[in-house]
Amino acid sequence: MKTAKTEKINIARSFKGSRNGDLTMVLIVLGLCLFGIIMVFSASYYDSISETGSPYAYLIRQSMWFAMGLVTMILFSRIDYHLWGKVWLLAYVIGLVLLVAVLIPGIGVNINGATRWINVGPITIMPGEIAKICLIFYVSGLYARSPELPRQFSGLMAIIVLTGIYAALILKQPNMSTAFTIIFICGGMLLVGGAKLYQLGLLAGVGAVAGVALIVTSDYRRMRLLSFLDPFEDSLGRGYQVVQSLLALGTGGFKGLGLGNSVQKFLYLPESQNDFILAIIGEELGFAGIVVLLIVYLVLIWRGCRAAMRAKDLYGMMLASGITIMIGVQVAINVAVVTSSMPPTGVILPFVSYGGNALLLLMGLIGILWNITRQSEQAEEEMALERLRLEEEESKMMVKRNVAVQPDKSYR
Repeated sequence: MKTAKTEKINIARSFKGSRNGDLTMVLIVLGLCLFGIIMVFSASYYDSISETGSPYAYLIRQSMWFAMGLVTMILFSRIDYHLWGKVWLLAYVIGLVLLVAVLIPGIGVNINGATRWINVGPITIMPGEIAKICLIFYVSGLYARSPELPRQFSGLMAIIVLTGIYAALILKQPNMSTAFTIIFICGGMLLVGGAKLYQLGLLAGVGAVAGVALIVTSDYRRMRLLSFLDPFEDSLGRGYQVVQSLLALGTGGFKGLGLGNSVQKFLYLPESQNDFILAIIGEELGFAGIVVLLIVYLVLIWRGCRAAMRAKDLYGMMLASGITIMIGVQVAINVAVVTSSMPPTGVILPFVSYGGNALLLLMGLIGILWNITRQSEQAEEEMALERLRLEEEESKMMVKRNVAVQPDKSYR
């Protein structure tokens, strides 16, 4: 018969070595990254030859960023995630400083009419991508210190206003897609944190009005909207990229043309290795390949939700939620743009699209999420062992009571 002590030892042994965190999530991310390297090589083959004379330029760069991202992910998985909760205000300030700095002439780098980058030696950083993470740290830290504050109108308004400042600065770059991604992340975290639905509805209404105003007052954004409504009206002008994307998806059909056999990557589809890499995936691997890829993303998002629900504290739950929402929103927007379900905008496909900054930051966030799952496993182990300890003590006390009430049979 198993005693409580034996059961306690068995559970301790079962937990030993299980503090590895969510390895399923990690393997999914690694699989997406490796798949991304293959697809970046395929999609960028002719662009790379055209720009550098070598077909391997993008492949080498993406592989190098993946290696650095892997180191970052492992490092962050070993750092207690509560450390980020201590710098929540500093994180917001850092994001604010970077967003202001990129708009200063001489600091920000202008490419194709947009100033979204800062050169730091040989590395180019995107303050907008960093601002997403800073916002997640800020909102999570605020909830950890004042769980009821964001549910109150004053706390909610503080979060909305500070998020709005981020969004306004990003719109000045201009970068409407990142600005609205910031807003979606904020709204999602507020929903997870328990904000009232009418408050979120108010936020959504304000965001919708602001979006319409931005489109109406900007010729550039208005033309993008018109190209979305009918991209074939000006298929060689403003609708060119979307038309080429749809042609790629249509050509791929259900099974695709085969890996490496894309036609649109012959310098027809702009940014084929970046924002529109999903179109090349659809052309080469077909509708079936896209469905499989989206299922993998759904599993990854589910693991992120699972990590949030099992987090050992409120801060871990909010941090995991913010990271998961960020990944989910970017996947949804990228798919919508490539399939012409929303106006074209620059949002990468996480872990798959070419881009060193985004890949490095995303893998760092997965490292944080990995640490959250490690600590939740440790907390579950400690709770299980404590429960068994209490049961063992209760069992001993019952034995003592039974001995105390038994009659003395030696008395005659």
